[in-house]
Amino acid sequence: MDALYQDPALAGLYDWDNPWTADFDWFLTLVEGAGSVLDLGCGTGIFSAALAARGAKVVGVDPAAAMLAIARARPEPVDWLEAQAQWLDLGRRFQAVVMTGHAFQTLLTVEDRVACLATIARHLDPGGRFFFDSRNPDAREWELWTPLATREVRLHPDFGLVERWNAAEEVDMSGVVDYQTHYRLQDGRHWQARSRIAFPAFADLAGAIGAAGLRVDRWYGDAAGGPLRAGCPDFIPVGTLSG
Repeated sequence: MDALYQDPALAGLYDWDNPWTADFDWFLTLVEGAGSVLDLGCGTGIFSAALAARGAKVVGVDPAAAMLAIARARPEPVDWLEAQAQWLDLGRRFQAVVMTGHAFQTLLTVEDRVACLATIARHLDPGGRFFFDSRNPDAREWELWTPLATREVRLHPDFGLVERWNAAEEVDMSGVVDYQTHYRLQDGRHWQARSRIAFPAFADLAGAIGAAGLRVDRWYGDAAGGPLRAGCPDFIPVGTLSG
């Protein structure tokens, strides 16, 4: 598992480096009115907690113990579960099943993505709604993940000024990108993690979704409700069970 998610020191920087954004505000509108939500790849629980604060009964699932330790410290009433999305079977269904923060891209193989989509279908109420987000490989966002483009110095409440940057390598033949995340503190400490994420093509996503017994009612091209179009930054399917 990526150290970015499993190492407690790096996990402790995650919310500081990835705070609540307008993307999450829009994601909330996609599941408005859902009384029960399964949040796969919930990470530190920022979205699960927001759902619970709005009155939903939420189960947050993530394989990374260090991320869940942060999630469990939140005051909102969420059931936290350490597990992989691919093999999850809770024996119950939810009015919404969601996967935010591009967590779907941590599923590196076709088999893992198929298994995750089967988990979504297995846990979704008839008439319930699912969504996830995955970056469009045609937008080639990883080309912007260079030290020059991403290097910045920001104030951390505990560590003071922190220098952070990314460095990505070219996508390989399987559609997987290797990238590094770096944090350098003023006292000389330098934390880094190497991560891998997949960039599945639209046709592959659409085919796997249909094969899992799911139906997409609408595709969006970004986390502001923008249309699906050539070069859009994201693929965001929103739908329900087919049939």
